Amino acid sequence: MSSHSIILFYKYVHIENPEELKKSQFDLATRLGLKGRVIVAEEGINATLEGTTENIATYLQEFLADEKFANTHIKKSVGTGEAFPKLSVKVRKKIVSLHLEKDIDPNQITGKHLPADELKKWFESGKKFKIIDMRNDYEFNVGRFKDSIMPNLQNFRDLSKELSKIEDLKDETILTVCTGGVRCEKASGLLVREGFKDVYQLNGGIVTYMEKFPAQEFRGTLYVFDRRITMDFDPKDKHVVVGECGKCGEKTERYVNCRNPMCNKHFLCCENCSEEDGRVFCDENCKNLIVR
Repeated sequence: MSSHSIILFYKYVHIENPEELKKSQFDLATRLGLKGRVIVAEEGINATLEGTTENIATYLQEFLADEKFANTHIKKSVGTGEAFPKLSVKVRKKIVSLHLEKDIDPNQITGKHLPADELKKWFESGKKFKIIDMRNDYEFNVGRFKDSIMPNLQNFRDLSKELSKIEDLKDETILTVCTGGVRCEKASGLLVREGFKDVYQLNGGIVTYMEKFPAQEFRGTLYVFDRRITMDFDPKDKHVVVGECGKCGEKTERYVNCRNPMCNKHFLCCENCSEEDGRVFCDENCKNLIVR
C-alpha cells in the first residue's frame, strides 16, 4: 500500500484576508513537506496536495480545526510521492473563473447537491435526466459517464458562449459533473440563472462517484492536473478504455503534447503514432512548419 496520499478539496467561503491565508497555508504545507497547488481568493480556497499519509492527516487536522473550513468535503486518493514537482500557494481574484460580467456566487445560487449514492439510484431506477459534463474537451475524451453531454469546452470560461447548444434542455432534469465539484458549483448556478428549471450537481464530483462505484457508469479514466495525468479506482479486469488516439482512432489513454511549440496541443495519441524519435505532432501542418 502506498505511503502517500493526495487530497482534493474546495470551499466557497468569504476570506477576509487572502494573503494571510496564503501565508498560513504555505507555512503549514511546508512544515509537513506537502507538495501541490493551493489557490486562495476572497471567495474561498481550492487545493490539491500530496504528502505522506501521516502528514496529510496532520494537515487535515489543523486545516479543519478552523470553523470556516470544518465541513469541507475532502476527496482522497492514493499518491505516488511524485505527483507534484513543488508546492505552489497563490492568491487569485477567483478560485474558479467563468469570466462573466456578473460572477456566480455559489453561496447565493447553485444547483442542488446530489450525493453519489443518489446518482447510483437514479441510474438503477431508470430516471430520466441529462448529464452535462463541465470539464474541458481533453478531460472528457479519456473518461466520462455514459450518455453524457459535453458542450465543447476547450476552457471552462467558454461555458457562457456554449449555453445555446444545450438550450433545448431547459425543461429537463440536469446533472452537472466535473472532477471534484468546484467548477460545477458555478456552472450549475449559471444554468439556474439562465432559466434551466431542475438543476443538480454531483456532490464531491466525479472522483467521489468513481471511488464508491468503480468500473460502473463512469467509463475510462479521470483526468487529473498533476504528473499522474489520469487516475481510476477500477479493478484491472473491469477497466474500459474509451479514449481514442487523435491520429488513428485506436483506443488509448496516453496523453502527449504537440511538439510544435507554437501549438503544444494536449491530446491522446497511441505509441504507434509517435515519430521514430518520439516526437509527436497533432497534424501534418504542425509537422511541416517544424520541418521547414
